[in-house]
Amino acid sequence: MPDHRPENRQDRYGLKVASELVRFVEERALPRSGMTSEAFWAGLADLYARFAPQNQALLQKREALQLLIDNWYRTPAGQQADGTATAAFLREIGYLVDAPEPFNIGSERVDDEVARVAGAQLVVPVLNARFVLNAANARWGSLYDAYYGTDALPGKASGKGYDAARGAQVIAAARAFLDSAVPLANGSWTDWDGKTPPLRDPTQLVGRAGTNFLLRHHGLHIELVMDRAHPVGATDAAGLADVLLESALTSIVDFEDSVAAVDAADKVEAYENWLGLMQGTLEASFDKGGRELVRRLAPDRAYTAADGTAFTLPGRSLLFVRNVGHLMTTPAVLLPDGNEAPEGILDAAITSLIGKHDLLGNSSVRNSRAGSIYIVKPKMHGPEEAAFSNRLFDAVEDLLELPRHTIKIGVMDEERRTSANLAACIHAVKDRIMFINTGFLDRTGDEMHTAMQAGPMLRKADIKTSTWIAAYEDRNVQIGLASGFSGRAQIGKGMWAMPDRMADMLQQKVGHPRAGANTAWVPSPTAATLHATHYHAVDVFARHVERSQEALAPLAKLLTIPVARGQQWTAEDVRQELDNNAQGILGYVVRWVDQGIGCSKVPDIHDIGLMEDRATLRISSQHMANWLLHGVCTTHEVEAALERMAAKVDAQNAGDPLYRPMAGNAATSLAYQAARALVFEGVTQPSGYTEPLLHAFRRKVKAAH
Repeated sequence: MPDHRPENRQDRYGLKVASELVRFVEERALPRSGMTSEAFWAGLADLYARFAPQNQALLQKREALQLLIDNWYRTPAGQQADGTATAAFLREIGYLVDAPEPFNIGSERVDDEVARVAGAQLVVPVLNARFVLNAANARWGSLYDAYYGTDALPGKASGKGYDAARGAQVIAAARAFLDSAVPLANGSWTDWDGKTPPLRDPTQLVGRAGTNFLLRHHGLHIELVMDRAHPVGATDAAGLADVLLESALTSIVDFEDSVAAVDAADKVEAYENWLGLMQGTLEASFDKGGRELVRRLAPDRAYTAADGTAFTLPGRSLLFVRNVGHLMTTPAVLLPDGNEAPEGILDAAITSLIGKHDLLGNSSVRNSRAGSIYIVKPKMHGPEEAAFSNRLFDAVEDLLELPRHTIKIGVMDEERRTSANLAACIHAVKDRIMFINTGFLDRTGDEMHTAMQAGPMLRKADIKTSTWIAAYEDRNVQIGLASGFSGRAQIGKGMWAMPDRMADMLQQKVGHPRAGANTAWVPSPTAATLHATHYHAVDVFARHVERSQEALAPLAKLLTIPVARGQQWTAEDVRQELDNNAQGILGYVVRWVDQGIGCSKVPDIHDIGLMEDRATLRISSQHMANWLLHGVCTTHEVEAALERMAAKVDAQNAGDPLYRPMAGNAATSLAYQAARALVFEGVTQPSGYTEPLLHAFRRKVKAAH
């Protein structure tokens, strides 16, 4: 449980701050920041005095609106309403607001990786230093390795050493990619002799690094690694040893859905890793084949242009930081009244303080060359909450003595009230916005919770093809373009969740740049390299021009809920759906609660590894809660599904020495109890979020150990 003992806290201007957080701020984060301890703590206390009551009022408004919506859906009018009637009701209760007059965002000092080049994006849990460094260094990736070691190409390598047949297949695919992205004036790259490449467009050759050639297409760089001493280059007619692609242009260092940070110790570890990134000092050591390796941030890459001038390119992804939303509080800080402090306010202050080190040059490597701090803000409900974040960021800038709008904001379009009011949300942060995106899982979870009382929802697989989804994806791009995002900010799309299914990703995820998305989430550095090929295949900014001519997808379609009107399911249908949901919930929760793992590759019911985080959990738990509420299934059937799937999840984790079995241990397994609570208390959880219950059970586990 949270440690609220006075002896483990220190008073800072009326705030009771956990001693480990005080030490981190005063000994690690404040030195060289240009701020005194007194100024920071006094400023943080002022932030809480001003913004904590506003934060609470916004949460109360969420609940008040939800109660009105619940009551309406219980009436015949609500249950029979189409999207048009729903819009009229939502406008009447103040959930929907008028769209602003046409406007363009005014964000300035935005890095090219955000505004002017399209490419892949990673999201990585801040608590795993090795993964964080992998993501930061995923700016450049080997196309040869990505092809060789995945199912991106048919077949797979055989034997323990280098498989020459697989290598030939990889080399042929890479040459085909070069023929498409940077074609030669005549012939194919297959016949290239290794000399200065005679390109159809000579301006695509932009530099050299020793014997290597640097090319550029759609703003993305390609480096041809020339090395006749390399095992691959030695057998290649041109001496080409590898093709490096500029891959993950941006990475989100996540304090939210992919981490289990429930107390002051967890928060300090997270802040420490973010500080290491901003100061260039973060390291992670690990064992590989009996050797200890140390991972650090990659340096920038040096090149020489055709005219002999030297230049560099970033060696790392541009890093964003995702703060938590408005809902959660943290025991790391207690307010003067003894209550836990809103966690999002603490994140805003401390991650920005840490980001200031990058702006001051307190590192051997730079993150933002444009002079910005990039904060992704999740789970905001509508324009009032966006405006609150804008005011909070104003106040943090004042506290840290930063120019106005130094802190940029990424608005995650993942709640129904935000989707329905997206233009107004963007307008509320129009001079600092750098990113909007869509995310199917959290958005679906919110859809189900908002319309919980309307009736039973479709099966999860059918929700993916329901009316509102297409309108949601289209409106996000259309409204972003109408607001002037092209060339100024990112329009993003969601995660490819299957890291072992790269062939399927290559086939399907090209749809994201075709939709006009500057970026889309991928689950690994390898996936980022493969997804980078899509941004060579599609000119995203040309798609912006084309899509900006479209009419806005109707709001009524967005508000058409995925309820199963008159649907009849067999007992086997219900059993399959319950098992699918229960397995997903248990497989994720057992690692979260027992081991503090907020994101990992979790086997699904078919033993396919999926990258899971709290968004996945939200949709599965809300779906089971909805079916239980409307009598599609019984309490007994849900309990039976949980028991069956606990045994399956135990078997899937049999090789983990830290794993604690759940099957047969319902009375003692806190992870199993958490999974039950997420379902049986799902209707009453705020907005259907999973964080309150997960945090409560994780704290119990930590207290017991």
